[in-house]
Amino acid sequence: MRKIKLPHTLILIYAMVVLIVVATWIIPGGEYQRVEKDGRTVPVAGSFQRVESRPQGLGALFVSPARGFVEAAAIIGILFIVGGAFSVIQKTGAITAVIHNLAFHFGRSKALRILLIPVTMTVFSLGGAIWGMCEETMPFILIFVPLALSLGYDTIVGVSIPFLGAAAGFAGAFFNPFTVGIAQGIAGLPLYSGLGYRMIVWALGTAIVITIVMRYAARLLRNPKASPVYEDDLEKRKKLLGTGPVMEKLPVLTTHKLVLAVFAAGFGFMIFGILKYKWYINEIAGIFLAMGVLSGILGRLKGDEIGRAFVDGAKDMVNAALIIGTARAILIVALDGRILDTILAGMASAISNFHPILSAQLMFASQCGINFFVHSGTAQAALTIPVMAPLGDLVGITRQTSVYAFQLAEYINPILPTSGVTMGVLGLAGLRYEKWAKWLIPLMIAWVLFAALSLIPPVLFKWGPA
Repeated sequence: MRKIKLPHTLILIYAMVVLIVVATWIIPGGEYQRVEKDGRTVPVAGSFQRVESRPQGLGALFVSPARGFVEAAAIIGILFIVGGAFSVIQKTGAITAVIHNLAFHFGRSKALRILLIPVTMTVFSLGGAIWGMCEETMPFILIFVPLALSLGYDTIVGVSIPFLGAAAGFAGAFFNPFTVGIAQGIAGLPLYSGLGYRMIVWALGTAIVITIVMRYAARLLRNPKASPVYEDDLEKRKKLLGTGPVMEKLPVLTTHKLVLAVFAAGFGFMIFGILKYKWYINEIAGIFLAMGVLSGILGRLKGDEIGRAFVDGAKDMVNAALIIGTARAILIVALDGRILDTILAGMASAISNFHPILSAQLMFASQCGINFFVHSGTAQAALTIPVMAPLGDLVGITRQTSVYAFQLAEYINPILPTSGVTMGVLGLAGLRYEKWAKWLIPLMIAWVLFAALSLIPPVLFKWGPA
């Protein structure tokens, strides 16, 4: 199947800026009364009234993105710091060494072999949940595909362990700064609030994928020909067995243990500060910066290596930063043109007749649809949360729930042919998309149903910032 080619995300979002500028000449102006609630400015349901519109000109096309960067400066700043800090931690090799060791020991011990899938998938899921592991799973495909084949499994199992493990964590994330942190910051919620419920959903979502992969793997041990890629794997086994990096060398964890200790202590300290002192963007950015510097020192990196790794990590965030600033421009143009509230009123009118539970499901469904075109979690947060958060205010859904509807839509990403990560993973594994998609459909159905059900308790209990 040919990869579906879409324009760059930045081009798509800037096209939306153009459309909103045009819309200011067409959509009538409107305005809600707004009040302060829990430190946030929220629209008052039923207070909408028509006002004179302010059509925007060509200047708005070029000035609004610059204003967007200024207004989103705090969020963009923490994005650069987090990206840089994680790059330093990864440069030490600690994360890679841990996963190598797990694969080595579990793969070579018959007693531990049964634990290979649940333990390693949980580790990758934690990576997705804590620091947004996504593209980073790609190198591990080259480790886990040969390992899976050597254990009597197939390429699908080898891909599923790192890729679907991280995907489960990414969608059910409780700390991911690139989805949870960005979305909560835009929605005006305390960063990393709602931790308890998020961790429950993360655990259940991860358990679903582990169960499905383990049942499939057990079926392969009974009947290898049950694999949809059985014929493809026959030749692959001849080429790969015994030559994969996991079979050659066991990484030493001496200095890595110190880095991992800093990593764990940093997150523990951050959780304490968030819960006890309500730390926000500046304090959290400081913790990440300290984690990166200490990890580099304890990982025996030279000063230049720490600096270069940090800059490289920050460079990786440039795309996301540009998207955030440009997406904020959409909001700026809509506000300046006085059409944002008109749009909100129209959307609220369309779904206000439904029970809030169904409204939350409609939000989730719309986010899934947007995911097909904008599969970057950071980009989607910047694009949709400015509209979805106040829309939730108007239809009786808390902002925490609106953010969660956006977040849970990430469950569908592993099947999207528009995702560069998905297609890259399949390319590295030599796995045809149509075979992967056909195998993945039952998991996608289970995850989507699970996500929809997970949105019901937040609506019923009016899940707030705490």
